[in-house]
Order: sequence, then C-alpha cells, then structure tokens
Amino acid sequence: MAYLGTPGATKEVINKYSFAFQKKFGQNFLIDSNVLENIVEAAGITKDDFVLEIGPGIGTMTQYLCESARQVLAVEIDKMLIPILEDTLSEYDNVEVINQDVLKVDIKSLVEEKNNGRPIKVVANLPYYITTPIIMGLFESKVPIESITIMVQKEVADRMQTGPGSKDYGALSLAVQYYAEAKVMLNVSATCFMPRPNVDSAVIKLTRHQESPVEVKDESLMFRIIKASFNQRRKTLVNGLKNSSELDFSKEEITEAIKSIGKEENIRGEKLTLEEFAKLSNALGK
Repeated sequence: MAYLGTPGATKEVINKYSFAFQKKFGQNFLIDSNVLENIVEAAGITKDDFVLEIGPGIGTMTQYLCESARQVLAVEIDKMLIPILEDTLSEYDNVEVINQDVLKVDIKSLVEEKNNGRPIKVVANLPYYITTPIIMGLFESKVPIESITIMVQKEVADRMQTGPGSKDYGALSLAVQYYAEAKVMLNVSATCFMPRPNVDSAVIKLTRHQESPVEVKDESLMFRIIKASFNQRRKTLVNGLKNSSELDFSKEEITEAIKSIGKEENIRGEKLTLEEFAKLSNALGK
C-alpha cells in the first residue's frame, strides 16, 4: 500500500535517515496524495505497462507507480537516497532502482533487455535545468516510448505546447511538437512539495507521434537550423543561420531558401512553424 505522499510520512522518512536535500539535484518531494493519484491516472498506467521513472527521490511516486504498473525501473542519481528507496520500496517486487545519472544510462538497451524492446511509459518529476536534455535524450536516442508524463515548472510546460509568435516559443517547443503531442494534464501548486519551490509546476503528457507530423529529409540539419534561429532571437533568420558555427551556408543560399518557402527575407525564426522549418531544411539540404 502506498503510504508516502503526505507531509507527515515524508518528514518521518527524512528524519529517520537524516536526509539533507541537495539543491544541485533540484530535490522537491511531492506531499499531496491527490496529485500523485492524478499523475498516475494522467500517465494512463496499467498492469500491462513497463514504467521508467526518472528521479524517484524517497520513492513517493514510485510506490503509486508500483501499485498500478507491471514493472517499474527507477533511475536515481543521488546515492544518499538508495538506502531510503530500499526501505520505502521493500514491499514491492515489481521495481528495480538504478543509482546512475539518467543522461549516462543506455535506456534503449535497458528497454530491450527488460521489456523486450516494447514501448515504455516514462514518468518523472524533473528539475528545470535538466528537463530539456532528458526529454531530448529520450526522443533522439530512439528509445521505444509510448508517452512521457512529467512534472516541470509551469513556464516550461507552457513553452512545450506554445506556437509561433509567443515569447515562450523556441527550440524546445518545436522539438516536442516534432516528436509528440503535448498536453498539460494538471497544474500543481508549490505548496504540494517539500521543500517548497519558488514557482508552481505543471504535469505535461507527451504522447509520441506514430508518424512524423512533417516531411524532413535531414532531421539533424533541421534541428541545427532551429537551434541557430533561436540562439539570437532578435536577429533575422538570415543572420541567425549565417552566424551559426554549426551551419555552412552563404547568405545568398539562406535568402534563396527562405524565399522558396514563401517567406520574406527579413523574417525572424520565431515566426516559422515546424512545417516551415522542415521545408526550409529540405530547401537548404539540396
């Protein structure tokens, strides 16, 4: 029975092990059972599912996942939490904890080994600084994923699902749109965490596209173009691409490609949709 998820139970575990929160790991533990239940429901976890949890902390969410999933693999970077997890998860025989940095783990091989390469569901409560590298790492490494349900800062969730013209629109928005359908499932107040963070959070679900939403010949080139166009937001798209060390196109080639997709040469990257970036990439790739 999942018993963590209340302030009292969390304090008891922390005091028992004299645990000190590590700011460098962005540790904020959920202390609201309703939010935990809603996250598991939003992720659509069933007894058929193999779940990868990133950053289990003291095992609060892990307990709820173990109750609902067939198997849970939890990756925790902080070695001080491992004995705590051995304690809080001792009742469950369908969980394995790995003490590693998730960015250095070969998730694809693990999924192949432990779930016969079948699609998994990812659930995580991620600190701001590592959100983008983890999401992009999972998508780009071609891990078979059905969905990623993550708790992030509310502004990051907004950034993931916004469109052209918004101040939040950027490389992350486009990358998420390319790989998945993004939907904010619930907003979570800062009061639901221990210690209390400075900002509110949101749970966003990224459901992997079955087929790519755009036709692009060179995925890597498209993302280099996207990155370059937002590196210097105030510059025109032509200058942003021309000044990038990752691209090797002349101003004339860039201008011609922009015109070929029906855009003015003084347009900024933040005005282009994912489809237009794909077309621009295809034009420049020629």
